[in-house]
Amino acid sequence: MTNITQKTILIVEDEIKLAVLLSEYLAHADYATHIIADGLDVIPWFRTHNADLVVLDLMLPNRDGIELCRELRQFSNVPIIMTTARVEEIDRLLGLALGADDYICKPYSPREVVARIKAVLRRVSPEQPTPISTSPALLTLDARSYRVSVGSQSISLSTIEFTLLSTLYHEPTRLFSRNQLMDSIYTDQRIVSDRTVDSHIKKLRKKLTILLPDYELIHAMYGAGYCYEARLKQG
Repeated sequence: MTNITQKTILIVEDEIKLAVLLSEYLAHADYATHIIADGLDVIPWFRTHNADLVVLDLMLPNRDGIELCRELRQFSNVPIIMTTARVEEIDRLLGLALGADDYICKPYSPREVVARIKAVLRRVSPEQPTPISTSPALLTLDARSYRVSVGSQSISLSTIEFTLLSTLYHEPTRLFSRNQLMDSIYTDQRIVSDRTVDSHIKKLRKKLTILLPDYELIHAMYGAGYCYEARLKQG
């Protein structure tokens, strides 16, 4: 018997083995699931059933994920996590501003997908107990001195570190690709490795830990980029 409080995840994926594997992991995490393999079946199902979140593949038979995401957004605010087997598609998806809540590159770990589903559901279900805080007042950024503070404590950042933090901080939970972040910190369009961003993020995280040792503030989305969200550390 299905628990009436159990959340339902719609998995839209034409790789049946992958869909079944993800469904099994979700069931173990106490989610109900439904699998759809054909893009044409998604909207009709959704108009007569309820889902708490949709895992939506980009490449589907008959209708692709981009088209489906756009149509779903015309009548539903259901959280959507889009998946794609092509890393280069992430930048295009981000640029399209489809209204998806997260993006995941294949091949992915089912455990990671379950964790990302939980994170998205926590964001959209504030009535549930949650360790997440996205209060924009948590930090204070001073663009004149390149300092960031919490209460009476403050630290100094480099120009690049401050620009990175400011970009992420002022749009909490938005996923920025490495290319987008590089454009924000290198306005002269110089050619640098996208891994340069990773190095700056690593240094920035280390400094922010001094101010908020109990929080994780900048999060990496595998194969996609980074976002800002103040989350209490687990354990």
